[in-house]
Amino acid sequence: MHLHELCGSWMEHPFWRSKFTLNDPEDIRRILESGIAEVWIDTDKGLDVPGKIRAEVEESVTDVLMEAEIAQHGRATGPASMSEELQRAAMICAKAKQAVVSMFQEVRMGNAISAEAAGDLVEEISSSVLRNPGALISLARLKTADDYTYMHSVAVCALMVSLGRQLGLEEKDVREAGMAGLMHDLGKALMPMDVLNKPGKLTDDEFRIIKSHPVEGHRLLVEGKTASDIVLDVCLHHHEKVDGSGYPDRLGGDRISLVAKMGAVCDVYDAITSNRPYKAGWDPAESIRKMTEWSKGHFDERVFQAFIKSIGIYPVGSLVKLGSGRLAVVAEQSDKSLLAPRVKVFFSTKSQTYIVPELIDLSRPGTTEKIVSREDAAQWGIRNLDELWLS
Repeated sequence: MHLHELCGSWMEHPFWRSKFTLNDPEDIRRILESGIAEVWIDTDKGLDVPGKIRAEVEESVTDVLMEAEIAQHGRATGPASMSEELQRAAMICAKAKQAVVSMFQEVRMGNAISAEAAGDLVEEISSSVLRNPGALISLARLKTADDYTYMHSVAVCALMVSLGRQLGLEEKDVREAGMAGLMHDLGKALMPMDVLNKPGKLTDDEFRIIKSHPVEGHRLLVEGKTASDIVLDVCLHHHEKVDGSGYPDRLGGDRISLVAKMGAVCDVYDAITSNRPYKAGWDPAESIRKMTEWSKGHFDERVFQAFIKSIGIYPVGSLVKLGSGRLAVVAEQSDKSLLAPRVKVFFSTKSQTYIVPELIDLSRPGTTEKIVSREDAAQWGIRNLDELWLS
């Protein structure tokens, strides 16, 4: 049988895709054990239904499937608090990592990848970002070096969705931008593992190999025959720079599409804020400062400014000093001002001691505190910064 839909939430079944042909008894066992009560099958693609019966159901199946689709994706999309969405985002990140690992494994086994099959994953990520933009994006940044290759795709997907909405893209294009973010590094599945995870600096030959991943990923998606032009474009051109010094085609300026420019910004931000095999990630606010220095030659100015608005001048997890001399970690953005997020105060620089944590909304009328500087956690000997904002 060809599965068209596994009825129920994408979070409840063990597959990274929901549309595929059943040809492995192990997959049937996994479906039965998952608790999924029913599935839709596509009788045009499967070998299980005689033509006579197929003809009888064709007339009404489209309407029924549309109803099922609406019911399946009618999940909550209203605003959620950071604490509420962090719990859901943690489950989505865990499932998404499994999905990307499975995707990469299929590529390494020589199987074609259907971008369409990852639609449920992109939908879950997009819905989370809609409920609370900072939760999943901030959580996906907290990846280990071993998880980087897989969780990077999840993080860039979420960043692309958030940036697409900030730029005013139509919702269907926002979803495609998210899909592009999820698939942009697919070519890395074909890179040698010892080069991909090398803890030190790459040699010229090794870097030449890594630089082939956009072309290899593009080829894989073309072979899969379901990727949109947006997904193909971002996969191939997310390492292009506006000054023409990028790769693989050395495009510059207006020769780079809007979505590829978006991909370049999101890819770099997650890369430099994440722990990788060869270096520890930078503080989010410091990363924004560094990217601002690079922006004229590397990024499109309009896209980069929209990115800052979507994630904040002081992104969640940034360490800042307030006018009172207290240190705080940014816990959530404010829709009133990029300079006045919600912060959790926890350390006094005057007494050099930890204090009882206190949550302060710097944008609230009457608040006298304000951010005076970014700070380096290592210089203050602070090691549990992420635990502070996560709690």
